[in-house]
Amino acid sequence: MRTPWADGPEYVTQCPIKPGATYTYRFTIENQEGTLWWHAHSRWLRATVYGALIIFPKSGSSYPFPKPNVEVPVILGEWWDRNIIDVMRQALFTGAAPNISDAYTINGQPGDLYRCSRKGTKKISVKSGDRVLLRVINAALNQQLFFSVANHKLTVVEADAAYLKPFSSRVIMVGPGQTTNVLLTADQPPARYYMAASAYATAQNAPFDNTTTTAILEYQNSRSGSSSSPVLPQLPAFNDTATVTAFTSQMRSIPSNAKVPTKIDENLFFTVGLGFVNCAPGPRCQGPNNTRFAASMNNVSFVLPRRTSLLQAAYQNIPGVFTTDFPPVPPVKFDYTGNVSRALWQPRFGTKLYKLKFDSNVQIVLQDTAIFSTEDHPIHLHGYHFFVVGQGFGNFNPQTDTSKFNLVDPPVRNTIDVPVGGWAVIRFVADNPGVWLFHCHIDSHLTWGLAMSFLVENGKGKLQSIEPPPADLPTC
Repeated sequence: MRTPWADGPEYVTQCPIKPGATYTYRFTIENQEGTLWWHAHSRWLRATVYGALIIFPKSGSSYPFPKPNVEVPVILGEWWDRNIIDVMRQALFTGAAPNISDAYTINGQPGDLYRCSRKGTKKISVKSGDRVLLRVINAALNQQLFFSVANHKLTVVEADAAYLKPFSSRVIMVGPGQTTNVLLTADQPPARYYMAASAYATAQNAPFDNTTTTAILEYQNSRSGSSSSPVLPQLPAFNDTATVTAFTSQMRSIPSNAKVPTKIDENLFFTVGLGFVNCAPGPRCQGPNNTRFAASMNNVSFVLPRRTSLLQAAYQNIPGVFTTDFPPVPPVKFDYTGNVSRALWQPRFGTKLYKLKFDSNVQIVLQDTAIFSTEDHPIHLHGYHFFVVGQGFGNFNPQTDTSKFNLVDPPVRNTIDVPVGGWAVIRFVADNPGVWLFHCHIDSHLTWGLAMSFLVENGKGKLQSIEPPPADLPTC
């Protein structure tokens, strides 16, 4: 809150930190507790530059669930046997999809199911009867992931640092950027059990890493040196959307002081999806049918500035860096999840922001599109949590879908997976001044332009209510 200089995305709130330089992020934690994470937000460096950021309850207060004996961050990652910047540069040169990863990881280790990897497999030691809190973070660059622990029931208690009414599940799905806290009880026969993660991949005919990463839940009183292999959980098929829907539909927030906005001041409708740029056949045109991949919101493919950051330009009134004409609705209405006319495949490019009045109540409908393929998109809003008041499949229909909104106890998130071939509706109060990136957390999609930014000024139409830029803020 009120410290947007500590947000971090390159060319949005700061210029990148130069090699050998430093920048200190200073911010105050207000009314937040739970599992978050930090990561690089420059090019694709977050593939390996990341970690957990855990906010414990204040002294004297406790969790709204039974206190665990053991707490463990479980960070799901994605790993290439290659320099990740080279992977990014190749994709940007060819215009095609990037090479898929070589492995998924749990706390930096691929696990037993990959060659030459068994020695480093992450092990979590528990005693029989222990109550274990797993703080699951999806830090994968480009992939939603299923996660499960063999023979153990998971009780979901929190997502994106917001508590949930507890519910049980054998498997969870975590999108890139999301966190989910689960409790499990070590109530099985003493032995070794795999926890495992594998892909949830929804884009039709798109290649993906179809491997499985593992770690081991090891009972201390299991026979030491046991040669028997750990039990492997049964994970869903890679395209099991029904399991994802059953999981996410159970999420309900616990009572809090935050109230769902009911009187809406800004009613926005954003299409999200991929597109193509027509180009002459050749080495730089290796996307489908001799095109280059692009991505957009409301047919605008987001272009980052290079000479300064958006926040600096807004704060210092630097002209020519951005415009504030991002469309509040799609420029052309069409059958978003049906057969889309080729005339709508190519987006426009621009550095367009949308201005939100301070303290306004905002609703955004996020609508997946079928250009190239329908796909589940994890959409992340910087600087805010939001209420997820509704989700569904097909094209959003305000006449019939609005009446089904949950305005009583909707989950609170900072990243929402827009269902494949469907829609999600979020609401929040624009009470945090700054320039805030709103983007798909699949990094290849972000690079192709699946993003936009909000400019939230204070009541006087200025950004002067935020503190001035720190002295060590990186320059371009």
